[in-house]
Amino acid sequence: MKLFIQIEPTSEIPIYTQLANQLIELIATGTLQPSEALPSVRSLAADLGVNMHTVNKAYHELERKNIIQIIPKSGAVINSISNTGPSVSQVELIKQFMKPLIAESIVYGMDEKQILSMATSIISDIRREEE
Repeated sequence: MKLFIQIEPTSEIPIYTQLANQLIELIATGTLQPSEALPSVRSLAADLGVNMHTVNKAYHELERKNIIQIIPKSGAVINSISNTGPSVSQVELIKQFMKPLIAESIVYGMDEKQILSMATSIISDIRREEE
């Protein structure tokens, strides 16, 4: 399986976070489907030219967020997307990640309308990629 993942080594965002974020986006757009197996740690690390520990850390981050399941000696599999929406703990986790980003946006001078407009634009981009 070849995934279109682009790692930016000079970014301030750690490589494992870039990888985890891009995998989440591939799942959100439907490029990766529930129950689909992800490439092995070794294979993906070789394809991306990164350390295996980096891929392993990204996979464990996704497992911590309940997005994938790591099955010992079998690999990583994408979890099913809930039909009932996110759990209370998932909403809290998302809020924990969003709050500093929104605060930073305000520090940079963005107002509520600009922040909401950006969020709407990002959702539209993800939905467009689904098609």
